[in-house]
Amino acid sequence: MDFALPLDIDSVKGFLSPVEGAALYRAARECAPLGPCLEIGSYCGKSTVYLGAACQRSGGVLFAVDHHRGSEEHQLGEEYHDPALYDGAAGLMDSFREFRATMRRAGLDDTVVPVVAPTRVAARAWRTPLSLVFIDGGHSLEAAMTDYRGWSGHLVPGGLLAIHDIFPDPADGGQAPYTIYRLALASGLYEELPRVETLGLLRRIA
Repeated sequence: MDFALPLDIDSVKGFLSPVEGAALYRAARECAPLGPCLEIGSYCGKSTVYLGAACQRSGGVLFAVDHHRGSEEHQLGEEYHDPALYDGAAGLMDSFREFRATMRRAGLDDTVVPVVAPTRVAARAWRTPLSLVFIDGGHSLEAAMTDYRGWSGHLVPGGLLAIHDIFPDPADGGQAPYTIYRLALASGLYEELPRVETLGLLRRIA
């Protein structure tokens, strides 16, 4: 990497590869001078560290939107369930405590603004133009469409739309992120940039 992170990124739970993380860092470094950045789906803060460190270096701000109750695959009995994050009283997982600890360890409390709410709720009253939107929330088609429709319209011209878990071949993974990626391209509002592993990058041109 041509940059230094404020902590050992391998100590943070998450599903982002170092190569994808580096691409997010570079994207945020480029975009942060144009306005705030925003991520959807923070989990325990792995992607937030990459984005937040870049925003901090650029004097920017990162909004991190997540209800912290996990996606479908994180719930009790599902493939990616983590017992350490399970809130027995609520009967749901809760990643917010871990997320806050990660931000504190990374020294990003002055840069990252957590928005603890479902994205559809946060989007209702959002009015601030954004330089980067990173979508990595729920992977059902309904969740992905909600995130795309609720947030992509706030991107400024020249800003970047980043979408994680792009799998053109259904045999490799779920299709919801790829569906919204193709919708964005079909809109004529975006220029396709080189994909980085499963991270799709689109530049807003209109």
